[in-house]
Amino acid sequence: MSALSPAMAALLARLADEDAGVPDTTTLPAAEGRALAARLNERWNRDLPPMALEEDLTLVGLPARHLVPEEDEGNGAILYIHGGGFSFCSKDTHEGAARALANACRAPVVTFDYSLAPEHPYPAGLEDCSRAWDSFRFMMADRRTAISGDSAGANLALALMLRAPEGGGLLPATALLFYGVYDDDFDSPSYIAHADGPGLTRGKMQRYLDWYVAPHRRPEAAALPLKATDAQLKALPPLYLSAAGLDPLRSDTERLAARLAALGRQEDRFDLYDGVVHGFMQMSAHLPEARAAFADAGAFFRTIAAK
Repeated sequence: MSALSPAMAALLARLADEDAGVPDTTTLPAAEGRALAARLNERWNRDLPPMALEEDLTLVGLPARHLVPEEDEGNGAILYIHGGGFSFCSKDTHEGAARALANACRAPVVTFDYSLAPEHPYPAGLEDCSRAWDSFRFMMADRRTAISGDSAGANLALALMLRAPEGGGLLPATALLFYGVYDDDFDSPSYIAHADGPGLTRGKMQRYLDWYVAPHRRPEAAALPLKATDAQLKALPPLYLSAAGLDPLRSDTERLAARLAALGRQEDRFDLYDGVVHGFMQMSAHLPEARAAFADAGAFFRTIAAK
């Protein structure tokens, strides 16, 4: 197991002090946990970088935010799906990440709110994301459109792509997927190594999945994308994958990357960031590793968008 990076260790020490006595959000009733998660995420959304355009809008009735960076290169656009265990968070909790992504990719980003579990279990959130994707493609018809997401958002982005062909939908030019949850193997190497964190734990992920998807639907690739067939994976557009070294979900991305490589796909990229925990890209104002992760994703995206 890799050690915490100095910046990550310092930030976790600060958070331990700030959050002393704060309960585990996943042990609270959903609405209470959601409100607490929103409050805790406020610290990642202060002193946000300016945009050339920032506007609230709706995508098929879903509250959304359109962010255009000052260095927009004019050829691509990204629909960003926020994380939060399928149950927490919003476009507001992840606005800092969405702005960092827009700046790194030099392209507009649209982020939005979707239906959350347990009140709205699978496939409700995924259906919202599919409708948002169709609306976003129409909105950005003059650009190469891409999709992105972190954690649960990466699951939803990948699931959306896996089922797009059967539903007659169009695939994005590329996808940027950050430390996603793609399986329910709670005995994977990373779940064993980081069962108790730091940060995300195995117990929290088990509760998130219990809220999100019923056991009898977990074999579906649209629920847990590592259940996809090789043919489904091979049909995907070029993917950018990243994972955090100290994350229970790390093995999910490693296994996905290995399966893609075994299929002979040449354009995918997988980056592992050692010394950081799940959700580290929320912390780009404080972590050099997070800034590097956005820069790497942006470079990949700009190569695809320019084609």
